[in-house]
Amino acid sequence: MLLSFWSNNNSEVEDKDRNTGDSECEREAAKMATMVESPPPHLITTIEWSMMDKSKFFPLYTLSSFTVRCALYPLTLVKTQIQVQRKKEAYSGVLDAISKIYKNEGVSGLYRGFWLSSFQIISGVFYITTYEGVRHELGKYDLNSKTKSFIGGGCASLVGQTIIVPFDVLSQHLMVLGLVKGRAGASKNPKINPLQLDLERRWTKAALAREVALRVYRRRGIGGYYRGYAASLAAYVPNSALWWALYQAYQDELLKISPVWVSHLLIQCVAGTMGGFTTTILTNPLDIVRARLQVEGVSTMRQVFRDLWQEEGLLGLYVKGLSARLVQSACFSFSIILGYESIKRVAVSDEYRARVRW
Repeated sequence: MLLSFWSNNNSEVEDKDRNTGDSECEREAAKMATMVESPPPHLITTIEWSMMDKSKFFPLYTLSSFTVRCALYPLTLVKTQIQVQRKKEAYSGVLDAISKIYKNEGVSGLYRGFWLSSFQIISGVFYITTYEGVRHELGKYDLNSKTKSFIGGGCASLVGQTIIVPFDVLSQHLMVLGLVKGRAGASKNPKINPLQLDLERRWTKAALAREVALRVYRRRGIGGYYRGYAASLAAYVPNSALWWALYQAYQDELLKISPVWVSHLLIQCVAGTMGGFTTTILTNPLDIVRARLQVEGVSTMRQVFRDLWQEEGLLGLYVKGLSARLVQSACFSFSIILGYESIKRVAVSDEYRARVRW
């Protein structure tokens, strides 16, 4: 009887242990199944304005923007000089322009008017704030990302150009004075020296910039600082709207075809460069008109178009300065997106950080 009790008791213990082990195995299996079946958190492909710490974003964006503009300013200067020259009277292309400017003026010649142009950093802060702010407001409506980017980019350019055009006018006057260097009688050419500055005189950079500002005011009043404003809006508002929309479109398409191991930041940089190429080709004639209006200060957009048509023909109207602009656009778009998207990742709030893919 004792043996029987002992045997029964051992059976109950073994059954209990077996049941306990089974239930633990079942719980572990259920846990593993849950882990396998539960999808990973959705990755964020666009860091929105509300997701960022602005105290980190603004200082880093300003520093990044200044660095990019400083590095790429020689390309901007070369592009402007090629657009303003008649046919190929000074330079045959980008490399020819860089070599001749460097030979005649050294490195400083490639940075002529840089400090005035650097005020674009101020407009850049307003530009990006407007772009992100408009996108944020449009997020309340049922609009896709490309439409939001198109409207935001157009509004941002409108605000940015309103602030920067006076500085742009003055810096471009200084840029094209480089066409005068090393060319006999060029200082009397009203097309490239419309302010009739005495370039034989040894000017300091500050004195020359001040003299340009004074002569623009004396000749045309306050309106002289906004010469070419309409042309700037006509060139840059569509350019900005298209660039941001195409940036989103190219990014979406590249994400679909790229392997998962490809860096999302790299995809964004490539998308920005492709968007820059596309918009540059589409808007190049408008940029030429803008540059000539701001430098020469003559006539109207229609007259400048007519003069360009007579001088360059249809092909020249589209390709004049295009190679310089494409090089500048590719470098600028890649660099700006690299800095902009990297800074957004650094400035993103902690709650979203784990869901952002580099």
